[in-house]
Amino acid sequence: MKIAGIVAEYNPFHTGHAYQIDCTRAALGPECAIAAVMSGNWVQGGRPAVLDKWTRARLALLGGVDLVLELPTVWALSSAESFAQGAVGLLEGAKAVDVLSFGSECGDVEALKRLAACLNRSEYQTQVRRFVGQGLPFAAARQRAAEELAGPDLAQLLSTPNNNLGVEYLRCLERSRWAMKPMTVRREGAPHNSLLTEAERPRFCSATQLRAFLEREDWGALEPYLPQNGLDVVRAGWNGFPSLSRVERGLLARLRAMTAAEWAQLPDSGAGEGLPPRLERSGRQCRSLEEFVSLAKPKHWTQARMRRLLAWAWLGLTRRDRPNAPPYLRVLGFNERGRVVLKEMKARAALPILTKPAHARRLDGPGQQLFQREARCTDLYDLCLDQVPTPGREWTCGPVRITQGDLI
Repeated sequence: MKIAGIVAEYNPFHTGHAYQIDCTRAALGPECAIAAVMSGNWVQGGRPAVLDKWTRARLALLGGVDLVLELPTVWALSSAESFAQGAVGLLEGAKAVDVLSFGSECGDVEALKRLAACLNRSEYQTQVRRFVGQGLPFAAARQRAAEELAGPDLAQLLSTPNNNLGVEYLRCLERSRWAMKPMTVRREGAPHNSLLTEAERPRFCSATQLRAFLEREDWGALEPYLPQNGLDVVRAGWNGFPSLSRVERGLLARLRAMTAAEWAQLPDSGAGEGLPPRLERSGRQCRSLEEFVSLAKPKHWTQARMRRLLAWAWLGLTRRDRPNAPPYLRVLGFNERGRVVLKEMKARAALPILTKPAHARRLDGPGQQLFQREARCTDLYDLCLDQVPTPGREWTCGPVRITQGDLI
């Protein structure tokens, strides 16, 4: 049985994700198992996930995934490079995944591989440092460096988000000598982060649009884009639209107390650009999160980077809290075929597999520390919900299990 790995946020799972799974099985055979590495309760855009990770895992299983593994917050809430390192590291640690399947705007895995190989050359880092030294923002410096090494046509692929993330997956695979074979599925339908006009109802729409439906609780508009029985799952797990605005004063208290040295300990905080003193001043002057962003954000920074910085501050995490590699595989959900995959992983995996929260107590020091941080991240996520759950869900919620009857 072939096993394909997919990295996703599933925030939430929708028909576009199901299309990627269908295309992957069309290429690898109908019996191919799908093992997804999914972000936990915090996502790369610097926000709490729209539904908790157990609800999102159930949706993914209804939509065709067989096994859901968690990408811990310290990687999920990171730039594309760190996000990819954590996710690919988890799939490699499983020692059972044959193929890494990912979506891209171009649909050309060979072009993306050539670009990834260029970005793995030592000359690339030298060129990036040169352009940053000339005053260019990192993204622009990265683009210029890619143009010099790979040519403008290949470098242009970095201008779209799924291509960009795919290149980072491929860089990780090349560095590990291609333990998994890569394949890409061309993204169809609405572009990333796009919103529909009132009259549009395409086959695929963006997760951004689905989150907009959820925010206004437009269940009728949402349902056609979910897996079968998906709306029942969403409504059963619904606890209001998660937002940092619910914890704004608590987060403002944290920002007012942070020193420049503490800001510098956060990843991507601009320490090399001399930004921490500005972040400290902004935290002590602002009266709202919106005002903090207005005061602190350099022109060349993205909104997502600022949101990630705020989320790391809220969660009390620093760059030292992110290990060099994942120390365990946390199972969030599985079906019958996923159970078979798990059995194979248990025989071959290079990392301990957690199928129950209690298994975390058997981990060594770094593994236990990461799990405990994840428990804190879940408790702080829960404060962003409409009704605050009882603390400690990380220790009381086991994996979601889907049977054939759940799919009818």
